[in-house]
Amino acid sequence: MIPERVADNVYVFTSKNYAEVNAGAVVGEDWGVLIDTLAYPEETLEIKEFIENKLECPIRYVVNTHFHFDHALGNCWFPDATIISSALCKELLDSRGRDALQAAKEQNHELDKVHIALPDVVFDKGSISIRIDKRTLTLLPMPGHSPDGIAVLIEEDRVLFSGDAIMGIPTILDGDIPQLVESLKRIPDLRLENIIPGHGDVILRGEVEPVVEQTLEYLDLIEKNARKALRRKDPEGFLRELDVEDAGFSRILLNGLAPTLHYRNMVSLYSRMKQEE
Repeated sequence: MIPERVADNVYVFTSKNYAEVNAGAVVGEDWGVLIDTLAYPEETLEIKEFIENKLECPIRYVVNTHFHFDHALGNCWFPDATIISSALCKELLDSRGRDALQAAKEQNHELDKVHIALPDVVFDKGSISIRIDKRTLTLLPMPGHSPDGIAVLIEEDRVLFSGDAIMGIPTILDGDIPQLVESLKRIPDLRLENIIPGHGDVILRGEVEPVVEQTLEYLDLIEKNARKALRRKDPEGFLRELDVEDAGFSRILLNGLAPTLHYRNMVSLYSRMKQEE
C-alpha cells in the first residue's frame, strides 16, 4: 500500500480490498495519531508497518470517526494506543459492532483474530483537541451518516478527515438526512484545503463546495424518489429502475458498490416512510 501525502507528515491510506475506505495518519517527531483503520487486518497492519517501522513513529492515539466495522475493526492492532471517539461510538461499537463482527467472522476467516477494542477516551458534547508538535487536531461532531459520527480537522493545514459524512456516494442506511444536511452545511465555513472522505478520492480546495452541493442535491433526490415509491404498486421495482448515474454518480465508484448503495439508500428511506404512514 502506497500512502498519499496531503500535507507535511499527513498521510492517507486507501483500501484496495473494500470500498476505497480511507484511514489517515498525522506523524510527529515522537509519536503519531491514526485516524480510523481499514476493514481487513492485512491492510491495517501495513499501515502500522509504515508508520511505526518505516517512519519509526509509534502510534499514541487512534481516533474512530464512527463505529462501522470498516473504520474501527483495526483498533485491536494498536494495544498500546489510546482510542478516542464519541461516547455514542463506544456504545454502538460495544453492541452493534460486536454483532457485526460475529456475522462477518462467519463469512470471512481473515477476521478470526480480530476482536473489538473499545475506545478509552470519549466525549459527548462540543469538541476535543489533540496537540501533536505544532499541530492541533480538533475532533468535531459530524453526525448524519450514522448518529455517532465525528470528523477530525487539522487546524493549521485546513485538512478535514470527514469520516463518512462525505464519501464517494452518500449513504444513510444507518443515518438521518436532516442531521447529515446540518453537518454538511458547516463544512464550507471551515475554509478547507482538502477533505479526506470516509471512502473515495481526496477532495481538493476548489472541489469542496461543489461536492457538498452535490451531496445535498443527492439527499434531496433520493428522499423524493422514496416518496414517489410510496405511490407505486411495486415500490422496490420502481426504485431498482432508478440508475445511480442519473443521480450524478459513476457506477464504478467505491469498487463498483455505487449502484447497490444507491438502491439501498432509497429502499431504507422508503421503509421508514412506510412505517411512518
